[in-house]
Amino acid sequence: MNRRTSSLLLTASLLLGTASAVHAALPDEATLYKNPQCGCCDEYARQLEELGVTVHIVDDVEVGKIKQQVGLPYGLGSCHTTLMGGYAIEGHVPFEAVQRLFEERPRIGGIGLAGMPIGTPGMPGRSVATGMSTSSPTRSPCRS
Repeated sequence: MNRRTSSLLLTASLLLGTASAVHAALPDEATLYKNPQCGCCDEYARQLEELGVTVHIVDDVEVGKIKQQVGLPYGLGSCHTTLMGGYAIEGHVPFEAVQRLFEERPRIGGIGLAGMPIGTPGMPGRSVATGMSTSSPTRSPCRS
C-alpha cells in the first residue's frame, strides 16, 4: 500500500471513530422546536439523526415561548431550540460541543450558539469543525 492510501485509510478510520464517539455519548431522542419555514433547522435535525438520535420536530408552537421556558436570555437566541437529555441546546451548536455536554453532564440548563453562524451544523459554508464545504455557498437553507 502506498503512503497516500495509508493516509486516506487512517483519516477515514479516525473520522468514523469520531462519529461513533459522538453517538455513544448522545441521548436516543431529542425534540427540536423551530419555525415551519426554516430549512437550516431541518438540516440540523437531519445531521443529528445521522448520529443516531431520533429527532421530533415541532413547528406549530411559538418558539419564543419555548426559549423563555428554558431560561434563554433575550437576544442570545437562534432559529431553533432543541431539548435533549435534560438540556436545552440553542441553535446550531457544533456536535463536538453537544458531545462534550453529554460526556461531562455539568449542572447547567444547556448550551447555545447565538445567531446562525456560517459553517455550523445545518448552515451553509465551510464547516467550523472540518473546514469542508457543508452546502452550496450561493443558496442558504434558512428562511426565517
